[in-house]
Amino acid sequence: MNTQPVFAVVGHPNKGKSSIVATLAQDDSVGISTTPGTTVRCRRFPMRVDGRTLYILVDTPGFQRSRAALEWMKAREAGAAERPTVVKNFVEVHRDAQQFRDECELLSPLIEGAGILYVTDGSRPFGQEYEAEMEILRWTGSPSMALINPIGNEDHVEEWTIALRQYFKIVRVFNAVTAEFNKRIQLLKAFGELQEDWRRPIELAVESLEHDRTQRIARSAQAIADMLVDVLTRTQTKRLPPHKNVEPEKAALMDRYLDCLRKREAACRKSVEHIYDHHKISRNETALKVIDDDLFSDQSLQLWGLTRGQLVSAGAASGSIIGGGIDIALGGASLLLGAAIGGLVGGVSSWLSFGQMMDVKVLGISLGEKELQVGPVKNINLPYVILGRALYHFALIAGRTHALRGDLNMEAVGQDFGAQSLTTEQRRELASVFKSLQDAADSSNSSAARDNLTSVLDKILRERDQGHNSVSSPIQ
Repeated sequence: MNTQPVFAVVGHPNKGKSSIVATLAQDDSVGISTTPGTTVRCRRFPMRVDGRTLYILVDTPGFQRSRAALEWMKAREAGAAERPTVVKNFVEVHRDAQQFRDECELLSPLIEGAGILYVTDGSRPFGQEYEAEMEILRWTGSPSMALINPIGNEDHVEEWTIALRQYFKIVRVFNAVTAEFNKRIQLLKAFGELQEDWRRPIELAVESLEHDRTQRIARSAQAIADMLVDVLTRTQTKRLPPHKNVEPEKAALMDRYLDCLRKREAACRKSVEHIYDHHKISRNETALKVIDDDLFSDQSLQLWGLTRGQLVSAGAASGSIIGGGIDIALGGASLLLGAAIGGLVGGVSSWLSFGQMMDVKVLGISLGEKELQVGPVKNINLPYVILGRALYHFALIAGRTHALRGDLNMEAVGQDFGAQSLTTEQRRELASVFKSLQDAADSSNSSAARDNLTSVLDKILRERDQGHNSVSSPIQ
């Protein structure tokens, strides 16, 4: 028997076997199709973390002639103890024949010691044609469990559960397309119950996957923080001869600047997708129109950023932190006036810059030349807009299974996932960090503010990942 956990995903054609493999192996290279018989050969998909294989999923063809195969086996039965040998002989006899090609292919990994994950569709009624499949699997003597994968609805889950419990020790309902990370972990733990010498390897696999999940969150926080720092500190310049008319050049430079920020946001999304091993996500521009609309439109500011009141409150809190530093420096002699003044200044500053974006500066340099400069951004709400959109995208990607192959649907969800969903404490922390970044915009050293932002975002992403592992994203 194998000591390394290997699970052959078997069942009737077109019941979601490949979807199960894709989700549990976290691999979007697994071929998935609604056309029966797409999988004709067994293919192994190792689940790896840091180069180490935790377990292996085997995608298999579906049963095609299970009743005829079972009749052949029953004709040669010599008792229950001999049944695994009969199954092995069946494969050896028919391996090169066309008649039982699919049965031989799917039974081969079981003969080699793989465990059985028998997959059924809970949206379709149970029928006697499945009993021959389950009987053959029972004859192998391999450790086994059944997964009811509801494709569309759960209308027949109960009858499937009753039938499957007569053949399998463990029966679970598991939707490969919508399964949250915690649901996948629970299923993996059940695998460890199938065979005693798999228990410890599965425990280690669970530990590795949970640690890996934490690391992916941390890397996502770093990617989003890097993008926000770039957005808040970026400038664009262009030199002009002394007598060049600057007005036409201002508009062109501004367009270049805004385009750079849009591309930076798009690059961050791609980074987060790759962190979660989603390398083949297709995009529908219609579905993306809200989040890919003009980054600086009023609609974006209102949908993804903070309200004016939230900005004033967050700015006041940030100002209070700065003013509080005065109180500390004076040993309390200011009677806490520093905090009050700082809060007032921070709040007013946030209010005044609510609709302000940035200016195009004309700087004089040597020999009479001029230099145009755009940035850094002044709008205090822009970092929250960018962050709100990043948080929503993160939720979609972190909760997306690798069996989901439809377009990434990023239709607006507003306050539920944008910056307005941040807690008061989170907004206060972010206001302080954003102010530090804007203060450091003219300086080459913003590493401390970057680290602080990464730390704050890591906490936010962890809380969101624990609160809801997935966000519903309709398949198009």
